[in-house]
Amino acid sequence: MRMLHRDERIYTSAPLRQLADEQTRAMLPDMQRSAGARALSLGVSADSETPALPLIGCWVRMWIAADGYHGDVCATPDAPLPFMDEAFDVVLLRHAVEVVAQPSMLLGEAMRVLAPGGVLVLTGVHPLSGWAPWFYWRTHGLQVLRFPSQLGKQLEHLGLQVERTRRVGRAWPGGAAVQSGSFNPCGGGYVLMARKRCRRATPLRILPAPLRVARGSLPAGTRRSTVF
Repeated sequence: MRMLHRDERIYTSAPLRQLADEQTRAMLPDMQRSAGARALSLGVSADSETPALPLIGCWVRMWIAADGYHGDVCATPDAPLPFMDEAFDVVLLRHAVEVVAQPSMLLGEAMRVLAPGGVLVLTGVHPLSGWAPWFYWRTHGLQVLRFPSQLGKQLEHLGLQVERTRRVGRAWPGGAAVQSGSFNPCGGGYVLMARKRCRRATPLRILPAPLRVARGSLPAGTRRSTVF
């Protein structure tokens, strides 16, 4: 998976730290209902914190750098995520689609390691916001901002159901703070939450057991197809 050249300091800057905090507060009420043994946090900086989820057993923390994946587990950039299929009940991608050249591959890997019924959460900077000029100036135009609607369509194609997409945060870097966790139609960030569809159970057709009867008349209501 090819990584984009980027300003390594942008995601540790004060504006994006504030936006990340606002995104966390916005996603937390829905994520706290998630339960399971393991969750995966894949971000873009080593100091990103994981949300406090009381029903999740443990977090695996990773982040994307120019030379690959780092954190609790390391991998080269051209390798798949180093986990078994359906290993996590929650997958959190924090701005991760902004630093990879092919987001569809990353989303496919996130889908693979997510358990049926599990939750996938995406965060990012919205391309139609006051943050976009600042973002492209800081990254010298080498990174691409993704529309959450486009990402949602890719997730639905992969087999996830988008449950909620909301814009959050300040209207521009350094702008006035918004109410904690509230929806802001002009917010510079977005939070997208999707759930992996459970496998459909194949119903079994139960055949009636043959009924052995002695010679003579059949009991009332007995079907001849069940008798031999």
